[in-house]
Amino acid sequence: MRKLLEIQKQLLPDLTDVLKKRYAILHQVMMTGLVGRRSLAASLNMTERVLRAETDLLKAQGLLEIESTGMRVSDAGRQLLEELEPLMEELLGLSVLEDRIREAYGLQQVTIVPGDSDTSVSTKQNLGRAGARALLSVMRDDDIVAVTGGFTLAEVAEQLNPTLPAPLRDAWFVPARGGLGENMEYQANSIVSTMAKRVGAQYRLLHVPDLLRRDAYELLYEDENVREIVEFIRRARIIIHGIGDAMEMVRRRRLDPQLVEEIREAGAVAESFGHYFNAEGQTVHHMLTLGLQLEDIANAEVVIGIAGGRSKAQSIHAVLKFGQEDILVIDEAAAREIVKEL
Repeated sequence: MRKLLEIQKQLLPDLTDVLKKRYAILHQVMMTGLVGRRSLAASLNMTERVLRAETDLLKAQGLLEIESTGMRVSDAGRQLLEELEPLMEELLGLSVLEDRIREAYGLQQVTIVPGDSDTSVSTKQNLGRAGARALLSVMRDDDIVAVTGGFTLAEVAEQLNPTLPAPLRDAWFVPARGGLGENMEYQANSIVSTMAKRVGAQYRLLHVPDLLRRDAYELLYEDENVREIVEFIRRARIIIHGIGDAMEMVRRRRLDPQLVEEIREAGAVAESFGHYFNAEGQTVHHMLTLGLQLEDIANAEVVIGIAGGRSKAQSIHAVLKFGQEDILVIDEAAAREIVKEL
């Protein structure tokens, strides 16, 4: 059953949402006994127009009985609800996790995809697809979107579906900061280029290293072109970023062994935006880098964090404790580890 649900979520994600919605309507009516449309719409946080279309369909299927005083579940509807219960426990299990994490960290939205990105390629792809949907759901045509680099954000770029009503011609994608010097496809510059092309938007690039010495930082910032691009990046309304394990990121950055030990001793468990966080979400070290600064993240209207894998649970928790996320996209393995600590 679980495998079948995972396949359905991958192939027919919209069907899963429809099933959840119609189940919620039938279940709420059954629990209430007899209920009017307006009262039912309010309890389900649904417009009366949308609810009317759904209840008319459920009536046509013989699952609801609609009278002048309200509506009730038919005998066939009750039998269907009983048969659906085991299935819905599996389907709604992730919804329960989403609600727990959303409430625990004060987030606007949490999306959890089934599986473990540490062990499953398809889960990584689904994570990217969910991240792409989350981004498109909040984008406007005049947006500036700042994007970090990394494997997960590269997958988000690949999964961006270009089937929009119209291209986002006045939107801009920009790198959140410089590059790490690793594979080009995982660099923020490459990712913003891919994202922009997929949705018909524009993009700007930042051709500087992620890690800079003080003298190099000051010299680069004196350059008018570099400074203008950095100021443009810092105006981003939306930030979408990955979340890294602290020790993995110091390895990828090839930091000096003494600095690595200082970061370790400071209790760093997570890295994001060039900042290292301890388990309580406190910054214990930050890299000198051109691009987004912490105040820019606080000022952004929408911050989307995306990460997956059981191994990332502690890192995700630390960044959530930092307290600037609005939308979180993670996988089931990470989610189940996170809720163990709540």
